Amino acid sequence: MKRRHFLERLGYGAVGFGVFGSLSKKPSRISAGPLNPYPEQTAPAVPLPVRPAPPARVSLIKGGDRKQVIFDSLKRIEDEVFAGIEGKTVLIKPNMAVSKNPLAVTHVDAVRAVLEFLRPRYQKPVIIGESGVFNTLEGYRNNGYEALEKEYKVRLVDLNAGPAENYYVFGREQDPQPVRIISTFLDPGVYVISLARMKTHDCVLVTLSLKNVLMAAPLNDYKQSDKGKLHGPAPAVNDILHFNLFHLAHKVWPSLAVIDGYEAMEGDGPAWGTPFEAKVALASTDPLAADTVATRIMGFDPQKILYLRAIREGGLGQGDLEKISILGTPVNECLYHFKINKRLAGLYAS
Repeated sequence: MKRRHFLERLGYGAVGFGVFGSLSKKPSRISAGPLNPYPEQTAPAVPLPVRPAPPARVSLIKGGDRKQVIFDSLKRIEDEVFAGIEGKTVLIKPNMAVSKNPLAVTHVDAVRAVLEFLRPRYQKPVIIGESGVFNTLEGYRNNGYEALEKEYKVRLVDLNAGPAENYYVFGREQDPQPVRIISTFLDPGVYVISLARMKTHDCVLVTLSLKNVLMAAPLNDYKQSDKGKLHGPAPAVNDILHFNLFHLAHKVWPSLAVIDGYEAMEGDGPAWGTPFEAKVALASTDPLAADTVATRIMGFDPQKILYLRAIREGGLGQGDLEKISILGTPVNECLYHFKINKRLAGLYAS
């Protein structure tokens, strides 16, 4: 690794431990401030040594047809997208949290919308890849994905087949735990499109484009799943999962975020929540910006979700709403109040 990149990574790592100081066994008590909503958290004593992310654009479309709103959201940033795709292999990463519950899965028509957008300007085969908690290929069968192979000549791939590279995260006792990271997510020649369903979550409040890819990266070979090593022992606003998502984001990062909020999930997400018809779609080449806007749409404060806040403060993406331009439907026309997962109901202020 070049020295400059190494130093940047080192700086980002220092940021992570500053943001998540409460993970130590004896956290310091400080007064809550505008960037420190939790009194038990330790705040950095010095300015964070990072380069701020540039302003970002998020395309937001609200309408009455799932495929159309997703397609239209992508068209507004079309040139940005294809400038990044040039010379790369495209991987669409859907979400199949529970493959037998359709509401927990990226709808097949959302995938069709992305493929229709790509088809006029991208002639190479597109890969649709997932690394499910349960059987990925069964998820494709249960949710109508196999029809895409004939309609668009795509390849359906179980990314759990590997290969993988060794890495580490922090376990429940804050000790380093080895994990296998799927090599596809580390390949600079792969343009990863995170196609996520807008959902609440039982550990980190929301799951959107970033978590869709970051939690997919650890391998599950169906004998042992490394994904579970990222979680903490009990619900907490400073669950170790927040830090592990931030940690992984330095190696695994989507090229394009597409969020399907046409029929979203509220309450007991990411698997067993109830439908919420927000009828929106978002797209951005800055996944943090997309997730920040989507979180606001859901009625939550992005700064109170520590993995989003850490990624912002680490300079990996744009998480400041004042520095995000909204293209399409004004965000004020898309503001809702999603029900929180009951496991977190007493932990997050409304």
